[in-house]
Amino acid sequence: VQLQASGGGLVQAGGSLRLSCAASGRIYSSYVMGWFRQAPGKEREFVAAMRWSSPSTIYADSVKGRFTISRNNAQNTVYLQLNSVEPEDTAVYYCAASTQFTMESREYFNWGQGTLVTVSS
Repeated sequence: VQLQASGGGLVQAGGSLRLSCAASGRIYSSYVMGWFRQAPGKEREFVAAMRWSSPSTIYADSVKGRFTISRNNAQNTVYLQLNSVEPEDTAVYYCAASTQFTMESREYFNWGQGTLVTVSS
């Protein structure tokens, strides 16, 4: 499966943005879809993940209560709703797939091109 993230842009602190991750190819029911981000000069970090075939989700503590991951199985798309964004959320956001329900980036594959989110203060 190939993944392509989109929806990034410039947003003011406190604002909202919705990112999309479109998948071309088959997403198996056992897959977990994850969002990660990488800020300038920092390592890539986990943001959120969701099982493709159940509502189970996991979030990084830094985004819990502000970001929401969701999916549309019919459209093969995973979303990340960003609310109450902060300048610290500025990063390139990536989506990827895994067969493990995990926050470990090494367990994910088929990384798509990222989308840049810039939060102004």
